[in-house]
Amino acid sequence: MGKLILVPTPIGNLSDITLRAIDALRSADLILAEDTRKTGMLLKHYSISNKMQAYHQHNEHRNTGPIADRIAGGETIALVTDAGTPSISDPGYLLVRACVEREAEVECLPGAVAFIPALVNSGLPCNRFCFEGFLPRKKGRRKQINNLLDESRTMVFYESPFRLVGLLREFAEALGPGRQASVSRELTKLYEETVRGSLEELIDYFGDKTIKGEIVVVVAGNRE
Repeated sequence: MGKLILVPTPIGNLSDITLRAIDALRSADLILAEDTRKTGMLLKHYSISNKMQAYHQHNEHRNTGPIADRIAGGETIALVTDAGTPSISDPGYLLVRACVEREAEVECLPGAVAFIPALVNSGLPCNRFCFEGFLPRKKGRRKQINNLLDESRTMVFYESPFRLVGLLREFAEALGPGRQASVSRELTKLYEETVRGSLEELIDYFGDKTIKGEIVVVVAGNRE
């Protein structure tokens, strides 16, 4: 019986990869990559030359069954995304489920994920939190925000830099401009930045800036 190994990859700084992750990538029969070009740069950095195959949101429904069959048939296949841990707002869940259905072994290595350093850096309570990932772009977006009005735990979101200010404004309208929050971007990279304050203060700070890098928004829960 083969194995599916979910391998976290660095979210910025290449030195953040683990020794186990490198070993897994070197020993796998095949590496599934969200973007083979981006993963190719990581593999080249660590002198890994294993075969790669693209596996992303546009082809995962078509390819999941055949790949799971290969794993059940004895192959060891590693899954990576562009950055962070597979299945966390990235492809992975469908393949894990298919392997479980076939009683094939699944192993997820510990490693990089963007929302943990952002949560800890926020200065907001970390003992209880909920991870919301990316909100729906259109349908269901307002409903999901409204469902969080009474959420008492710290809330964590992912967002594109191009839509950050719009998201902060939506939160300010729904939760109140004084709700405390933080915005982290470029985590682990040279220009890493975490800005803390009220939603109103964050809107003022980012409102006229050109924003780059992946964004993690952490919002305080309702303490009333």
